[in-house]
Amino acid sequence: MAEDQRAVTTAQPESGWQSRVYLIGGAVGALLGLLSAFLFVRSSQEARGENPPEVPSTNDAVRLGMSLLSIVRTIAEWGRK
Repeated sequence: MAEDQRAVTTAQPESGWQSRVYLIGGAVGALLGLLSAFLFVRSSQEARGENPPEVPSTNDAVRLGMSLLSIVRTIAEWGRK
């Protein structure tokens, strides 16, 4: 019984850092998403007034996706170090 309790208490600190990483990553991602949306809307209003922006072209969407994929790969590589 004592060994089972010891295993539970030693497993908790390891899972604690994972939860913190998820929370911090989610908060940073949400803040970056909101900041990006704010900057997009502001620059669109400066360029077009109140007219809605055009839909991005497929080429622009692919370039953005590749850039985001590169950032995600870089972050994943940090975990291996």
